Amino acid sequence: MRNLDISVIVPLYNEEESLPELVAWVDRVMQENNFRYELIMVDDGSSDSSWEVVKQLGLENSNIHALKFNRNYGKSAALNTGFTAASGRVVITMDADLQDSPDEIPGLYKMIEEEGYDLVSGWKAKRYDPISKTIPSKFFNYVTRKLSDIELNDFNCGLKAYRLEVVKSIQVYGEMHRYIPVLAKWAGFSKIGEKVVQHRARQYGVTKFGLERFIHGFLDLLSVTFVSRFKKKPMHFFGLLGTLSFMMGFFTTVYIILNKVYCLYYDLPVREIVDQPLFYIALVAVVIGMQLFLSGFISELLVMKNHNEKDYLIAERFSESKPKIMEEVSVRRV
Repeated sequence: MRNLDISVIVPLYNEEESLPELVAWVDRVMQENNFRYELIMVDDGSSDSSWEVVKQLGLENSNIHALKFNRNYGKSAALNTGFTAASGRVVITMDADLQDSPDEIPGLYKMIEEEGYDLVSGWKAKRYDPISKTIPSKFFNYVTRKLSDIELNDFNCGLKAYRLEVVKSIQVYGEMHRYIPVLAKWAGFSKIGEKVVQHRARQYGVTKFGLERFIHGFLDLLSVTFVSRFKKKPMHFFGLLGTLSFMMGFFTTVYIILNKVYCLYYDLPVREIVDQPLFYIALVAVVIGMQLFLSGFISELLVMKNHNEKDYLIAERFSESKPKIMEEVSVRRV
């Protein structure tokens, strides 16, 4: 296997018109900078002639490696497949619609190789998108920034660079491609940077994403936040909520009972406990608290049963029999 500098991963879906220009552009940039590279093109079940175009380009350029899905699975699946196939020291992802400029590749490569970043995300500071995309995108990025504590301005930019160890240590599924920086951070890769990149107006075709992506994106953000923080300790989440709910219901019930005893003792008017709506609210809170506890216990049992040492990334290994030797090991998460 060649010792490659860069693996460029391009997920594509119905982009037949832009592919020849994109491949020629990427190849020109690589030749000018003497990069040894591979171009991994993942066809996400295109219904046009994109796959035929890719195969023809592959015959003309031996650096192209192409894969095709039997149907449309989504960008996350395409990226994850590309990550599995990548072998370059630095992995670059970019979209196939020519809105990402390959001229940014040398700068991104330098930030990974020379400045020591684990991940560098592009920032389209000046965008050529309609306001229906830019305003929701700003809000989406703000919420993600606050919840993840990662200071990026553009989480959803398709143009990113990674150390190879990063892409081999994360799993991208569903619509999680928007949150790769979050997944990388929770996998232990904390040196995450940002680079202002050129955003070009779309020349061919139409966008493949609608406004529903922001709804899906918010739900995915909640999912990735929960899974990242509580994957190995679900009782910390369910137990806390269960304790709060149970204690609220328990003390409310105690208050109602003591209040009735007090009123009876001093011969004051009092309602029957079962006639008070507050009693039923407290009862529901107790039941919910117990259910959350049970959910936590069951989740803990599942975690213990499926525990796998491969869930952890070994950064270095030291052997006393071979002092002064450090070995970097990358382990793919499952």
